[in-house]
Amino acid sequence: MKVSTELIHFQERLGYQFDDAEFLVEAVTHPSASTQTRRDNQRLEFLGDRVLGLVVSDALFSADKDASEGILAPRYNSLVRKECCAEVAREIELGTVLNLGRSETLSGGRRKTALLGDAIEAVIAAIFLDGGFEKARDVVLKLWDSRIKNIKVLERDPKTELQEWAQSCGYPPPLYSLISRAGADHEPVFEIKAQLKNGLTSSAIAGSKRLAEKGAATALLKKIKDTK
Repeated sequence: MKVSTELIHFQERLGYQFDDAEFLVEAVTHPSASTQTRRDNQRLEFLGDRVLGLVVSDALFSADKDASEGILAPRYNSLVRKECCAEVAREIELGTVLNLGRSETLSGGRRKTALLGDAIEAVIAAIFLDGGFEKARDVVLKLWDSRIKNIKVLERDPKTELQEWAQSCGYPPPLYSLISRAGADHEPVFEIKAQLKNGLTSSAIAGSKRLAEKGAATALLKKIKDTK
């Protein structure tokens, strides 16, 4: 099958050349652009999520032979979460080759975290089906390389740290509440407040609830340290 110039260049950025380009075309087709003859990428996303999980699990297991399950699990979660997948997708400009419906295009779909995260998982599945597990593994390890190497720096989640601090004081877990939501649907802005039982609060603003919660937790941890 003949593919577009954009998809040819994308394969160069991806570091993998498809033998059967149908897999790639399906992987970049969002449900909003599917037709009776063109399937969307949701089935591939399901498979790619599992392939990614196995590759990342194996890489973490092999990289630190002394790490317990309690250490490996949060490292794994940080590497396969949608935000991380979307970051990888943006680095290879996956959004530029996505096949989207008109409404999804107008709403900024090429920049949406959830959409990009699903799409990169679909691409991983497409490589797996086209070239086998080893080829998919090679691409994942290349794209996630710096994150895997620096995972000990990235793994400490401020929400986890704040919850552990609260538990050490005999407090219930911190409460996160939405203060406001602004911005267009494709570029929302959330303000989240984190609160402890002792009355300490902090808030943060970000483009997703998850990031705003992390920001609020970080600010609250700083406030705790400053009051010591």
